Amino acid sequence: MTALLDSAPGYRAGHTLPLRVEAVRQLKRRRTAVMGAILAVLPFVLIAAFAIGGDRDDGPDNRITLMDTATASAANFAATCLFVSAGFLLVIPVALFCGDTVASEAGWSSLRYLLAAPVPRARLLWSKLVVALAFSAAAMVLLPLVALAAGAVAYGWGPLRLPTGGSLPAADSLGRLGVAVAFVFVSQLVTAGLAFWLSTRTDAPLGAVGGAVGLTIVGNVLDAVTALGDWRDFLPAHWQYAWVDALQPQLEWGGMVKGAAVSSAYALVLFALAFRGFARKDIVS
Repeated sequence: MTALLDSAPGYRAGHTLPLRVEAVRQLKRRRTAVMGAILAVLPFVLIAAFAIGGDRDDGPDNRITLMDTATASAANFAATCLFVSAGFLLVIPVALFCGDTVASEAGWSSLRYLLAAPVPRARLLWSKLVVALAFSAAAMVLLPLVALAAGAVAYGWGPLRLPTGGSLPAADSLGRLGVAVAFVFVSQLVTAGLAFWLSTRTDAPLGAVGGAVGLTIVGNVLDAVTALGDWRDFLPAHWQYAWVDALQPQLEWGGMVKGAAVSSAYALVLFALAFRGFARKDIVS
């Protein structure tokens, strides 16, 4: 069959299911609009919460946290939005975009027709994975961008006040926030890998999305078990807030490099399992 297709005039496996077509399809999905709206609304909810709650007192022993500096400037507010959402909220769009992509086609009984188009299996997975990761990255960028704009109106544009003392010029703070967002995206690759692998194993999109979110929560729970000691270093959840090192007078890369290495290693294994399993799977829906 493959040989016949390869010899067919005008047929190019690499031209099937273009990324543009897949991106438009995903963009038109209602869940994409809903997820984008939730992320865009969060900064305004936090602004209202800070307005209602008033000024915060310093923590125990007069220690200042990132939350205490949230209203100091737009950059501080964006960093705070990232801090409160990185542990769970930003997991949702990643699991949704990566877990719904293949399983939804199976649930609609359209997966076998895509493959009969004919779209090679590896090409189909590659197109869906690239688009899913692109939408996940867009979700990571959308939140701090809206937070910066809303924070500039509510709190003004100024330097990034550091919890450890001192501040960074506004121009430098944008670069530091960019590093933080990039690390958050890399740290979420484990969730993306879990969701995508589960999406190739089930016909139920909610099962793939829920399974990825659930396993991510399990990782967070295990990281809280201090009895595990150094074994926690092998948990992606252990490094999920390493991006806070970017908000230091001198940027520290150690924790982020380790976290990125752990997350990328798990993600590569999970993506490989997804491609390997799907290549041998009987598609009946």
